[in-house]
Amino acid sequence: MDPYALLGVARDADEKTIRSAYRALAKKHHPDLNPDKPEAEAKFKEISAAYALLSDAEKRARFDRGEIDATGAETPPRGPAGGSGYYRQYAGDPFASGHGRYSAGAEDFGGFDHDDLESLLRRAFNQGGGAGAGRAGGFPLKGQDAHYSLTVDFLTAARGATRRLTLPSGQVLDVNIPAGLKDGQALRLAGKGGPGVNGGPHGDAFVEVTVSPHPLYRRDGDDIIIELPVTLKEAVLGAKVKVPTIHGSVMLAIPPRSSSGTRLRLKGRGIREGHQVVELKVALPAGEEPELAAFLEGWTPRHDTNPRAGLADLDREGT
Repeated sequence: MDPYALLGVARDADEKTIRSAYRALAKKHHPDLNPDKPEAEAKFKEISAAYALLSDAEKRARFDRGEIDATGAETPPRGPAGGSGYYRQYAGDPFASGHGRYSAGAEDFGGFDHDDLESLLRRAFNQGGGAGAGRAGGFPLKGQDAHYSLTVDFLTAARGATRRLTLPSGQVLDVNIPAGLKDGQALRLAGKGGPGVNGGPHGDAFVEVTVSPHPLYRRDGDDIIIELPVTLKEAVLGAKVKVPTIHGSVMLAIPPRSSSGTRLRLKGRGIREGHQVVELKVALPAGEEPELAAFLEGWTPRHDTNPRAGLADLDREGT
């Protein structure tokens, strides 16, 4: 399905609009918030895949040009005789546990695929004309490198894990995802590429990893940032509240007189040696609170401050 339609945004939507649409949908359909709705997980996977494509400027541009489809798979170019110059193949559920999306493609050697290239090399070194024609041996050549794509979720990339990749040949590769892997990073699997020629070593496999975003966490280096809603009472009086982290929930002390935007640090709760930064967001009650309204109408602050002080000066600087 069209990723723009999945997120409900126009094709010319800016990055901020796309991110806001994704966050709203991700919170609505997140499996943890919909334990009794199995269809929510499928919907969450779809919108996460759509955001992963549209949030990447290069992939979005290629999709808009028709070079890749909504899953990120290459659209094969057509050769002069109607044949494709190369191919990309994808299989598997990109979010299924223990499996990942992959793509494999031969390098574009002017129309030669891997078998054509290997055949050419064998003729050149083993079966060419002249005195050496037909002799055994020849120069050993390293096999062709293979290139694949794998999508993992945010927590897998942050904490590290092993994910299994099934190739078109049926071969299975176990890919070790190191803790702290970044979006777009490529992993090299030595000797997992194409077979060598004349006894040469196998080529290598390179796996480019796409990290899908998370509705709660965002990354800043090795630090994890999370926005935490708190009640007005918790912000004014202080409280101890449970906070999710990528390593499990912990209790956090909210200091009295905290404002929206206050940042608190949970040491060592980020990626590797990083920390988790908690940004407080004061949330007012959803319903009417007549007692609170009456109190505020008759309340005169002891320390009367203007939270918008300085805005007028900044506005004058911009004119």
